[in-house]
Amino acid sequence: MKKSVLLIALLTLPALCLAQKKRPNIVVILADDLGFSDVGCYGSEIPTPNIDFLAKSGVRFTHFYNNTRCCPSRASLLTGLYPHDAGIGRMAEDPEDSTINNEGVDGYRGYLTKNAVTIAEVLKTAGYHTYMSGKWHVGMHGKEKWPLQRGFERYYGILSGGSSYLKPFPPRGITVDNGEPGYDVPEDYYTTDAFADNAVRFIREQKDSKPFFLYLAFNAPHWPLHAKQADIQMFQDKYLVGWDSVRHERWRKQLKLGLVKPEWGVSERDMRPWSGLTEQEKKDVAYRMSVYAAQVYALDYNIGKVIETLKERKEFDNTLIMFLSDNGAAAEPYQELGGKPMEEVNNPAKFWAVSYGAGWATVSNTPYKKWKNTTYEGGTATPMIVSWPAGGVGNRGGLVRLPYHIIDIMPTAIEAANARYPATFNNHTIIKSTGISLIPAITGGTGKTHDYFYWEHEENCAVIHGPWKAVKKLPGDKWELYNLEKDRTESSNLAASHPDILKDLAAHWNKWASDHQVFPKGKTYFKRFPEK
Repeated sequence: MKKSVLLIALLTLPALCLAQKKRPNIVVILADDLGFSDVGCYGSEIPTPNIDFLAKSGVRFTHFYNNTRCCPSRASLLTGLYPHDAGIGRMAEDPEDSTINNEGVDGYRGYLTKNAVTIAEVLKTAGYHTYMSGKWHVGMHGKEKWPLQRGFERYYGILSGGSSYLKPFPPRGITVDNGEPGYDVPEDYYTTDAFADNAVRFIREQKDSKPFFLYLAFNAPHWPLHAKQADIQMFQDKYLVGWDSVRHERWRKQLKLGLVKPEWGVSERDMRPWSGLTEQEKKDVAYRMSVYAAQVYALDYNIGKVIETLKERKEFDNTLIMFLSDNGAAAEPYQELGGKPMEEVNNPAKFWAVSYGAGWATVSNTPYKKWKNTTYEGGTATPMIVSWPAGGVGNRGGLVRLPYHIIDIMPTAIEAANARYPATFNNHTIIKSTGISLIPAITGGTGKTHDYFYWEHEENCAVIHGPWKAVKKLPGDKWELYNLEKDRTESSNLAASHPDILKDLAAHWNKWASDHQVFPKGKTYFKRFPEK
């Protein structure tokens, strides 16, 4: 009897210790379309000293996964649910037309369902202040879908999926709290600066000592290619060495950092050799990459503003900070040399797909295969950094090699805050989260993780179990099979040689899809693939 009591006491001690600590502030920083290798501590040549500082004070995850696109990832981050359960299996509502991305079935409504609860809603009921600055992109038509109606006390940002960085124009304006989107901004306006400055303002204007939750969701470095001239100048002509050289150097750095295995190599190229470009092509596309690098650089020094504010207030050590990207780098519109003419780069009046192209996106995702909107590793693998000095980070400055998923951010915040995930909220039954807290992995480098990982977005499907990953495109494509332990760059399809493994993975994916509102598909699917 005494032994049983002692065992129970020992098992509950870590939870009791966490509960007795002063509850931490919680800050989630989300980058937009940032590739796996785009920050210094994941291999980049772009200076990111503030993000690298977070890595030194915390841990980096080598196998952290998102949902391969901006709005499904945001839905999962905020709710702890797979995106279809949260109502955003494909895309969020279009800013111009609320009917475009509401596909008529629950998994594809284009806005967060009331049967999901957000981190802000949970932490607000647990006594936290809740602030958001940046890109929302999980519902915008009707204020009941806006941040203040989903648990946030204060908000500054864009409700849509993107805007001009320099001068937002209709219908992609700036919203403050519950005000209508506006377009009156100063001449030196830059969204990355504004999002960070308002996040800092929220922290500074808090009058009491209650803990706060801040969701800082940048639109950088998502297209359009808009950066400040002083920042671009730092990278002027830097990328004339070419994408082959930059990719190789990033891979070499990743090997040195222990992020990748040498036997994986790098994925098959998605562009011509640099030597195959004309001199004008080299000049133009190198400049595009200079602008992109400037966007990443600005992202970093704006994150530095938040870090410095926390330090000034002596709150940095007891702030749980999580930094990640919503998907892999974007190759949109899937052209080697980038989207739109050169004269649209840095043009405040231009937005749609003004981009750096598939060639540089392949570099950003070094060493992995493909990009955003695919379920290959280049689409789903994200840098993930967690800093929490007072929380007992186990291997400070080190790596966590266990795999985790973006649905795990909600339970991590709940455990750190000593909060409770509700069964009902505002008279709605809440879908149960299957996320797993990262706290044991952060503090001890080990812990429970998922047996199977699942994805589906725009008919791109994947499932992981142990070292095995199956990938396919609906409808009709055959599953591909990769051993990620030996081949995380997905170079060798083993489907023919391991049919039993593939059969198990496919069966689990089908069961997951039927249980999590992947099916029935909405009207967009049937427009693309009419029934015969």
